[in-house]
Amino acid sequence: MKVWEKEIFGRKLRIEYGKMAKQANGSVLVRFGDSALLVTACASSKPLENVDFLPLTVEYQERFYAAGKIPGGFIKREGKPSENAILSARLIDRPIRPLFPKEMRHEIQIVATVLSADPDDPPDTWGIMGASLALNLSDIPFNGIVAGVRVGYINGEFKAFPTEREMEESKLDIVVAGTEEAVTMVEGEAKEVTEEEMLNALSFAHDAIRQLVSFQKEILSEFEIEKFEIEKVEPPEGLIESFDELIDEDKLRYLILTPAKHERDKALKSYRDELLERFFTKRWPADEREQFEGFLKEHFEDRLRDKMRKMVLEEGIRADGRKPDDIRPITCEVGIFPRTHGSALFTRGETQSLGIVTLGAPMDEQIIDTLLEEGSKRFMLHYNFPPYSTGEVKPMRGPSRREIGHGHLAERALKNMLPPEEEFPYTIRVVSEILESNGSSSMATVCSGSLSLMDAGVPIRKHVAGVAMGLIIEGEKAVVLTDILGMEDHLGDMDFKVAGTRDGITAFQMDVKVSGVSEEIMREALEKARQARMKILDVMEATISSPRSSLSPHAPIIKLTSVPVDKIGEVIGPGGRIVKWISKEFDVSVYIDDETGQVKVSGNNVENVDQAITVIQDLVKDVEVGQEFEGKITRIEPYGMFIEVKPGKIGLLHSSKMSSKLKDFAKKFQVGDRVRVVITDIDNLGRLQLKEAGFEPPDSNSRRGDRSTHTSARPTHRPSSHRNPGHDRRKPGGRADNTSH
Repeated sequence: MKVWEKEIFGRKLRIEYGKMAKQANGSVLVRFGDSALLVTACASSKPLENVDFLPLTVEYQERFYAAGKIPGGFIKREGKPSENAILSARLIDRPIRPLFPKEMRHEIQIVATVLSADPDDPPDTWGIMGASLALNLSDIPFNGIVAGVRVGYINGEFKAFPTEREMEESKLDIVVAGTEEAVTMVEGEAKEVTEEEMLNALSFAHDAIRQLVSFQKEILSEFEIEKFEIEKVEPPEGLIESFDELIDEDKLRYLILTPAKHERDKALKSYRDELLERFFTKRWPADEREQFEGFLKEHFEDRLRDKMRKMVLEEGIRADGRKPDDIRPITCEVGIFPRTHGSALFTRGETQSLGIVTLGAPMDEQIIDTLLEEGSKRFMLHYNFPPYSTGEVKPMRGPSRREIGHGHLAERALKNMLPPEEEFPYTIRVVSEILESNGSSSMATVCSGSLSLMDAGVPIRKHVAGVAMGLIIEGEKAVVLTDILGMEDHLGDMDFKVAGTRDGITAFQMDVKVSGVSEEIMREALEKARQARMKILDVMEATISSPRSSLSPHAPIIKLTSVPVDKIGEVIGPGGRIVKWISKEFDVSVYIDDETGQVKVSGNNVENVDQAITVIQDLVKDVEVGQEFEGKITRIEPYGMFIEVKPGKIGLLHSSKMSSKLKDFAKKFQVGDRVRVVITDIDNLGRLQLKEAGFEPPDSNSRRGDRSTHTSARPTHRPSSHRNPGHDRRKPGGRADNTSH
């Protein structure tokens, strides 16, 4: 066993090797603070046949024992990966994937298992360095040393690996990965930071990454690792050269400029198949076609890549005919469907996102019970990528890792623009249905989400838009591309997504395939992304510039009130009897925060919600002479009515204390109806004397026509046909007692 320790970023970093998981090709235990992460790397002994991609999988295993917890639910063991585990696996996958040899076809599996989890030092980011060490200490071919760092921006200063408490005050929360030479991946959110601040954050992160790479070099210098050989099947001499002579570069250029995605793909495939047919008919033995066709398809792809990139670098022309800085045509629509609470259709070229907003009650919040977090979440954004969006046929099962990752990025872009819960107490769910896809559907999701939130009447602070940038770089020449196509993402050198408002960046994601992205190129890309964002925001604001003044009639009604914390029990009642009665009586749901006394009342009828709030407010009032209540009639006698102003507090409203509008009260009212009353006297036995709110005796000099006089006489009850005949009107939540004594 070998151990290396280093004081770094204010805590101790410890690497252990040779103690655990020794049958894996490579394994290390990474400790930082009280967190510990075991990272293993394994590879199959033989390459897969008939595959043209790197068969790499990364798994991030959250073990609840790491935080001293037992999983909730009926089955007391970990099940499928949580959303956080999937996002953590993607963080590890993206920076290491480009560093494997191009010819690698062996199955490779990286497994990061959380063995100890400190909430102040989450272990997920350390999975990047752990994977780098496990691979470099194994016999698996791997071309580089990579590390990741989490960066916060607190009180004007950047900090590496800040604690969770420090992150509460941070304007920035990003994970940056890279090598000694360059940053290769960024993922995170921000509270409207400027492009310059983001650039400085990346520079700060890269300095921290260099420290971690240097530490890895110290470790690796103690070993001489022999890597296994990758089986390479070389094409016969003259095969590629002979096929290459058939490719007409002018024809290739013409086909690349085919306007629509499907027509372009179809035309290029047809041309490739035509060349293959000619080649194996006239230039090469047909019986060797199956054996060598793969080499020729790969070469055609290389020629296509070279031509597309050459057109951009030398002519300034892109695959769809645009110039480097051009944005595809954009259209926006809102209020598309009558029953949804908010809807918007955002179309940019051949990428289209349908955003749908649903507003819910507090009970609709997402319950969170993860390794390091417990609580609830009131804003959710879900991203769906059905196969028809690219004209394909695929099985439709649960959400893919890509869907979870793209949805998480869009959610982070929008969440800091939402109103606080005390201003807008709804649970908010946005769903993005990707109806068409040809580049940057996650950024289209940000736009459709922002539009649909405003259409729903959610008082978001301002619009958020997103755009994906690309890069073509050859030697000293580099061109930044705005609003990239899928083809430019696939054949280019960078996918660089920036979302934000007019005042700054709110979310950021970057994947770089080359090491030559300088600070100057990054600065240019950020500035062009800002300019593109302004143009997109112009179109969005022309469609809907501010949130609608009212919510959909189909949305639930939620109103807030508050009660003293020491009187919450009076609202809940013994065994919840009173709050259950309020819920049943007014057909509402009541949610009470035990710590703050905030009360949320939701329902489908605004009058019922208002009446429930009035009852709750009355419940916590101290009964004093002069106080006004909306009470419930419990008994009607010829001389007056008995009114319950609070549970257990009943007073007499004598007929002499009623206005003329309540004449014949015995005919106008029934037990259970509600009337506003004022307490006029409390005797030494606690009995209450009442008068109708706004009523003054005939000899009073008080001014008539008071506002309450006009409103108090109107019954505020629901029709008697809606009442439960078995409900005892004498006490909340009671039942009629038919037992004889």
